[in-house]
Amino acid sequence: MTWKRSHHCSELTTENTGEEVILNGWVATRRDLGGVIFIDLRDRYGITQIVFYETDKNLHKKAEQLRTEYVIGIKGVVEKRGEENINDELTTGGIEVRVTDLEIYSEAETTPFEIKEGIPTNEETRLKYRYLDLRRPDIQENMVVRSDFYQSTRAYFHNNEFLEVETPVLMKSTPEGARDYLVPSRVSPGKFFALPQSPQTYKQLLMVSGFDRYFQIVKCFRDEDLRADRQPEFTQIDVEMSFVDEDDIMEMTEGLMQKLLKDTVDEEVTAPFNRMTYKEAMETYGTDKPDTRFGLEFADFSELVKDSEFNIFSSTVEKGGAVLGITVPGQGDMGRGVIDRLTERVQNETGAAGLIYIKLNEDDGVKCSVEKFLKDETVDAMVDEADADMGDLVLILAGASPDVYKQLGQLRLMMGEEYNLIDEDAYEFLWVTDFPLVEYSKEEHRYHALHHPFTAPHPEDLEELDDNPEEVRSRGYDLVLNGYEIGGGSIRIHDRELQTQMFELLGIDKEEAQKRFGFLLEAFRYGAPPHGGIAFGVDRIVMILTGGTSLRDVIAFPKNQKAQSLMDNSPDYVDKEQLDDLHINLKEYAKEEQQEQE
Repeated sequence: MTWKRSHHCSELTTENTGEEVILNGWVATRRDLGGVIFIDLRDRYGITQIVFYETDKNLHKKAEQLRTEYVIGIKGVVEKRGEENINDELTTGGIEVRVTDLEIYSEAETTPFEIKEGIPTNEETRLKYRYLDLRRPDIQENMVVRSDFYQSTRAYFHNNEFLEVETPVLMKSTPEGARDYLVPSRVSPGKFFALPQSPQTYKQLLMVSGFDRYFQIVKCFRDEDLRADRQPEFTQIDVEMSFVDEDDIMEMTEGLMQKLLKDTVDEEVTAPFNRMTYKEAMETYGTDKPDTRFGLEFADFSELVKDSEFNIFSSTVEKGGAVLGITVPGQGDMGRGVIDRLTERVQNETGAAGLIYIKLNEDDGVKCSVEKFLKDETVDAMVDEADADMGDLVLILAGASPDVYKQLGQLRLMMGEEYNLIDEDAYEFLWVTDFPLVEYSKEEHRYHALHHPFTAPHPEDLEELDDNPEEVRSRGYDLVLNGYEIGGGSIRIHDRELQTQMFELLGIDKEEAQKRFGFLLEAFRYGAPPHGGIAFGVDRIVMILTGGTSLRDVIAFPKNQKAQSLMDNSPDYVDKEQLDDLHINLKEYAKEEQQEQE
């Protein structure tokens, strides 16, 4: 029989002294001091120290069997610890439980790694034994934050009259962007469902259906190459609203973020959040998702050096490139060896051709690495433009646009991390707006939508849509938190003719548009309200809130960088009978691999 616990392992304090209690959990540590056995008993709430005394011979002998990760239940009496034995790091550190009875529910073999925080175990081993990794307190705390995140999200939307509506997991393949995960149909030979990359078309159809406020916490799937902040299956908060503009959606989002941070990590953030256009973000920080927890904004020296005798500067500007810099405070005495190593790193990691600097310090005054090619007044003007003071270091890159902006953006982050300029405790939100509607792919000789094909163009730019599409701004917006894009959305196209025009711009002719999105175009014929929405990456937000660097630490059962689950060995081969049911024949190389595996 399982003993029903009276308390969990983080609940008992000195106020419970003398009480008879029942605890269940795992043996975290065991210390045998001869006449006394101390056990740290662990459950997902915390740890309680329990004690077996030799005075009870039978019970002590039974306790001698215990090893780490045994699952046990105990009955006992709460006792105060002596002053010298109090553990202030534990909520239960002022007490221990003197055991009067013991039940061993299951024994445990030696685990492949210790169940504790900060273990030096490689990630593959942790993922193979994920059910053990999930016992670690830090991973369990991540799951608690994630659970709180869900509860807070649902409460917020329900209180604001949103309906939670589920959309299909098996849908039509509409390839645009990442590859779809395909699901073969047994009853329709040769046909396939796709797993949704997002519920985009469904939530727009819900607006056409009159559900003016929709949200959903939904699984999405993308068959793409992975990295630390990307998974093949991920969770997003999906939102759509009718009869709104950008300000309405941003205001709703800011309220959600305020509630989420308060409910999960007890942090207060103020609204409204700062806003910045895409153009401003690129020219100020070199990225459309800038980390605004620290400064180092760009200084543009192009006008100052366009007629310079230093050919690298003047020829770069003449060719339409830019000469840009950042000021690193307090690093004006940086040594030559450090700068040489930094230059090599910049070249290797960003692709920049080289690094130029101006050092300002009391010993050397103002010293530029290419000063023999520049007039003193030019260097002084650059120092003024960079707003640099004595003791500072100005780092300069020259190159083609827009590459040089991105390169300097990477250098800015390097400096922020290297010299502890980033406030790790801050939560800095930023809206990035006015994205280009489309970008041209030289490889495919066609335009791609920067967000997706349903994003509305800016009304003021509509007349440029046919002749100068790259100059058209979209009504898209991204929400950035601490340098991560955590959400993106737009006001949608709700007019059938404009949507058709957009498809044509993207190289999707009427026949192809009808094949892929005919159901949506058809729906627009029957009255579609103006609408817009946004989607937030749950995994990424929880990763930031828990101070993590990998999505895999906030997902219960994640995939590795090859989109594999090492724990249950998926994806895996299936029986030939299953393939026959689905009318699928494997290519020869796949058959050979399957035979080798079997």
